[in-house]
Amino acid sequence: MEYSFGKAGLRGDLFGGLTAGVVALPLALAFGVASGAGAAAGLYGAIALGLLAALLGGTRMQISGPTGPMTVVFASTLVAVGGNLALAMAAVLVGGLCQILLGMVKTGGLVRFIPYPVVSGFMSGIGIIIILLQIAPLLGAPPVSAPLKALLALPATLTAINGQAFLLAFLTLVIVFRTPMRVSRIVPAPLVALIAMTVLSVVAGFEVPVIGEIPMGLPEFVLPQFSIETWTTVLVLGFTLAMLGSIDSLLTSLVADSITRTRHNSNRELVGQGVGNMLCAFVGGLPGAGATMRTVVNIKAGGSGRLSGVTHALFLLALLLGAAPLATQIPLAVLAGILIKVGMDILDYRMLKLIRTAPRTDVAVMATVFGLTVFVDLIVAVGAGVVLSMGLIIHQLIGQSSFKVWPEEMAEEQPAGGPGSTMRGGVRVLEVAGPFFFGSTSRLIDRVDQVLGTRAVVFDCSRVPFMDLSAVFTLEEMIEGLKAQDIAAFVVVPPAIRAQLAALKAPALPERLLYDDYVAAKAAARKVADGPQPVAAVGV
Repeated sequence: MEYSFGKAGLRGDLFGGLTAGVVALPLALAFGVASGAGAAAGLYGAIALGLLAALLGGTRMQISGPTGPMTVVFASTLVAVGGNLALAMAAVLVGGLCQILLGMVKTGGLVRFIPYPVVSGFMSGIGIIIILLQIAPLLGAPPVSAPLKALLALPATLTAINGQAFLLAFLTLVIVFRTPMRVSRIVPAPLVALIAMTVLSVVAGFEVPVIGEIPMGLPEFVLPQFSIETWTTVLVLGFTLAMLGSIDSLLTSLVADSITRTRHNSNRELVGQGVGNMLCAFVGGLPGAGATMRTVVNIKAGGSGRLSGVTHALFLLALLLGAAPLATQIPLAVLAGILIKVGMDILDYRMLKLIRTAPRTDVAVMATVFGLTVFVDLIVAVGAGVVLSMGLIIHQLIGQSSFKVWPEEMAEEQPAGGPGSTMRGGVRVLEVAGPFFFGSTSRLIDRVDQVLGTRAVVFDCSRVPFMDLSAVFTLEEMIEGLKAQDIAAFVVVPPAIRAQLAALKAPALPERLLYDDYVAAKAAARKVADGPQPVAAVGV
């Protein structure tokens, strides 16, 4: 165990774990119901993942369990496999294996490269999905499985409203939104709402949809199933769960780092999450990830080591073994109210406040990811957002590149005439500045006509910060084309790029044509231009 020795550290971990467990209880039940697998699945997932991720993960004080994003994906997984729990658990198993593999190949640090607008649109989309899916239970109507269906079914839902369920949901919302923070620090508002509204419903004899029977005791063993007909679906859904769970967990780890001034081990965290989710697959538990709210609650309550996460899981296990029957009468409307608060908390208000002033490109990425998350698919949304962000960055890099042609004798000081100036002498300089890569190579090709009719060309790439393989091949093709016109070519590049080109051993770019000094390259070009021999004789 990694915790501070002494009474203070031990007490902090125990109290933090218990507090996180109290917060996790209503959320686990609510997520289990929302997923379609049942309230018990939420508890099983919180216990299995919470215990193993705490012992094996790379963020000592992180609390793991079912989360809003993972619940949404698992619910869609269950629908995609026709409600077959064994097939859904096969996807969870694949997801856990993928997370372990991602950790072993050390991809954990890549989460830092996901653009913020992508994360913002994704999290806000998840929040809206949770809210939309809870509208029907909030009003006492039968739940729906997709956000678009929830919107289309809204008129029918409003006509089927259950007044008693709506009253319980309304009071739940008042409690979770209006409970003072000084009270929530002692007793979490979701737990207050869960207990108070359940007691009110039972005492008043309300006829509202409830959780129903929860199996008491340890979960039964579930054997995930694969088949030839479904293996593609299972693999895709499993990979989706793995990617989402990894992103969710590592973002929570970053939050924990910022609060505690510590540094987590991303790759170990992925392995711990993967092992935990694999166990969830065999006990019928809801898959999950690092839970931001529960982790923050744990830290604020004194949790600083792995013992806090273990305590959280054991607390939920004790409740499952001894108090499961008490949860059978919990109204679904109360859980819906709690989940709507969760959905509201997930919305990225920081980005939403900046929509009018933020760069239009970032807003466009955020809006695209948001729309795809809500109405299409979560993994498609993240993928599209990353690709769109990359495209916009490439566009900006292209704008930073410049390609100019100068007479050799005027290359050191740019003439007022610019690239269109009258070319004098037998040497011309084609200056390349800025990023030289696949996105900007076409602009170099456009300049080829401006260097024809001379004896030698100097490609001045001394202000190029990097050059990719596409740029190298384009440069080769231009030099070979100039050689066919009896025009010699010399290339000036920074030392690092010169070493890169030399290592490639490109036929059209032998080392004798590569210079890291512009003056030397210009002298060599001038010697060719002034010489009486044909250019082809120079050996270019």
